[in-house]
Amino acid sequence: MEAAVRLWVKTEPFMVGALPAPPPARLSPHYLRKVAAYARARSAAEGCFPRLRWPRWRHIACGKLQLGRGLAWLYFDLFYSLLPPNPPRRLEWAEAEAACTDPDELEQERSKAGAPVPGWALSVDTLQFLLFLYVQQINKVSLRRSLIGEEWPSPRTKSLSLTGKSTSENKNWNDQEHRAFLQSHLSEMLELLLEPEQHPASSHATHSSSVSYEAFCALSFLLEGTVNKSRTVHPLHELALWQPCQAQNGYSKVSRTFSLPKLENWLRSCLTTNPFGMTACLKSGKKLAWAQQVEGTTRRAKIACSTYRVPQVFPMVIMSQVYKQTLAKSSDTLVGAHVRIHRCNESFIYLLSPLRSVTIEKCRNSTFVLGPVQASVHVHSCDNVKVVVVCHRLCLSSTSGCTFYLLTPTQPLILLGNEAISFAPFHTHYPMLEDHMAQVGLATLPNYWDSPMLVCKESGDTGVFRLLPPSDFYTFVIPFEMEGDTTETPGGLPQAYQKALNQREQKVQIWQKTVKEAGLSK
Repeated sequence: MEAAVRLWVKTEPFMVGALPAPPPARLSPHYLRKVAAYARARSAAEGCFPRLRWPRWRHIACGKLQLGRGLAWLYFDLFYSLLPPNPPRRLEWAEAEAACTDPDELEQERSKAGAPVPGWALSVDTLQFLLFLYVQQINKVSLRRSLIGEEWPSPRTKSLSLTGKSTSENKNWNDQEHRAFLQSHLSEMLELLLEPEQHPASSHATHSSSVSYEAFCALSFLLEGTVNKSRTVHPLHELALWQPCQAQNGYSKVSRTFSLPKLENWLRSCLTTNPFGMTACLKSGKKLAWAQQVEGTTRRAKIACSTYRVPQVFPMVIMSQVYKQTLAKSSDTLVGAHVRIHRCNESFIYLLSPLRSVTIEKCRNSTFVLGPVQASVHVHSCDNVKVVVVCHRLCLSSTSGCTFYLLTPTQPLILLGNEAISFAPFHTHYPMLEDHMAQVGLATLPNYWDSPMLVCKESGDTGVFRLLPPSDFYTFVIPFEMEGDTTETPGGLPQAYQKALNQREQKVQIWQKTVKEAGLSK
């Protein structure tokens, strides 16, 4: 009798970990196999295997793969954001980074043999990191797709909107794309886990190849599942050792290895749709009545959230077609959630809770005020929107005329297709803001709101962005009452912007005084 194991692809490595841009050519599977062989050939003392330290990755990325140092650090830090959240450790590292006075000192801090702060080691699991780099291929531009404008018609490439209709989707959110990607590339991913001697001259594994249990554990970075329709979620490596599964996946207790062909077949046979992904949220998620129907419009706002909450799985909230409304929420439903805001127009949306990630897509003429975001905010294909947020990372693609009021410890990423972007310092507060920042591990320093990074060669024109002139800068008041201790903007404002506000306030006071002293009649 077959073991009733259901496996699915985790959402986070794709939603948060996959940079929404085509990966560099040197991150192809061919080069990643070379990196795997290089790392395994070196000892742990050299900082390569089984854990990869930052200095060694910098050497591989810059020296072997010809990536820039900024891009090398970006991938390293992106991977770190996928590890189980540890806000106190993140705050300690922010303090250590903020104490560095120049880039060289910062590099020395990152490259220390020990941890930059107690308990923080700048190293990553080597095989998991290679799988993470492989995942970047999901946004690789296909020549076929670029010529015909879309994928060949196929049931697996269709996805659902909140209306249930098929639509072209952001691949980072689409769990059907994640599953199709893994099915298509599973063989090459498993090859990254093989010992160098398991690779024949052709660089393809043979039927006699085996995967060690230690290497196999890296796949738990991408896969998890359940047994017998239980709601308890287990990592892949625990499920693989379940007794009824061992005959199917070729596990040998003597050698502690899996037969590669049997393992691959077992994984493929157990793979199913993620029950906590976007598809499940849209089809069977709980509908939320957060937005009302606007009289005289045919559009109906649609908001849904994950039905079930389980440990180690971040919930989802998806909102679409909010039109000409002000929507404000601080809710347990939002805490730690992945939020997707889609096709909203002429609205003000306040989500004042600590969030895991936020994606804003195809929105127009709207303002979004967000609670602290632990991982990333991705704004795609938006026109004339304002985003006010404290976040770990901001990514922009295909935006036009947008303004971002930021507090962020990483450089904002400018990807493809942007124009007329404005950056300004974060300039508001609400009573629970500092408490929420502590919950997600975000501090006021360092703050790189004014140092964006042009990631793609095509986005290399610095004319696509500007820093908002102080003369155009105004304070922003969140008009809702809440309990809490924050009474001013965390970290304050840069001197030039504070001076502009003071001068404007002074002019108002002078005018009021002039009117008062003029002795005018009613």
